[in-house]
Amino acid sequence: MQNSGNDITNPRSGQRMIFLKTGKDTNGTMAEIESFNPPSQEREPEHVHPKQKSSCEVISGIIHFHLDGKTHILKPGDSLEIPAGVPHYFWNEGAEEAHTIQRFYPALEIDGFFKCYFAFARNGMLGKKGLPSLLRMSRPMLKYQNEIRTVNPPWAVQKAVFTALAPVAGMLGYKKTYE
Repeated sequence: MQNSGNDITNPRSGQRMIFLKTGKDTNGTMAEIESFNPPSQEREPEHVHPKQKSSCEVISGIIHFHLDGKTHILKPGDSLEIPAGVPHYFWNEGAEEAHTIQRFYPALEIDGFFKCYFAFARNGMLGKKGLPSLLRMSRPMLKYQNEIRTVNPPWAVQKAVFTALAPVAGMLGYKKTYE
C-alpha cells in the first residue's frame, strides 16, 4: 500500500499521480489521488472498478471521460461520479496538462494497482495497447481483481486465462505486484 505524499509517474503516458490519501490514512474508506495528465490522443484501456465507486474533479485543463457509452468533457470545477462496475476510460485531448483529483470508495488496494501498472510502464513491459502480456499480467490482475478489470474479453474469460497462466508466471519469476 502506498503512503500519502508518494508520487509515481508513467513514462509511457506522462501521467503523474500523487497519493493524497491512501487506504492506510483512511482506514480503508477511500483513496484520493492528485493526477496530472499531459495532452494525448491515447486512451487508456476501457475498464471497470467492480467494487469501487470513483470520482474525478477537474482542477485545471480539460479531461474527456467515456462513461457507459457517452463522452463527457470536464472543465475546471466539473466533476464526475462513476458507480462501481460501470465501463469507462479517460484521456486529455486538450492543449494543456489536465490536473484532476480522483477518489475511490472504498480504497481497497487501488494505490497498489497504480504503483504496479506504472512500474510496468517504467520497465517497458506494456504493449501498443497499454497492457502487459497475458502471462506477465496474470498474477497482478488476479491480485487486483476487486480494484480494476478491463472489459474485454468478459471477466469470466479473463479470470480463467489468468488462473491457468498464474502458476506458469510464478515459475518464471513474474510477481503478483511490481514497484
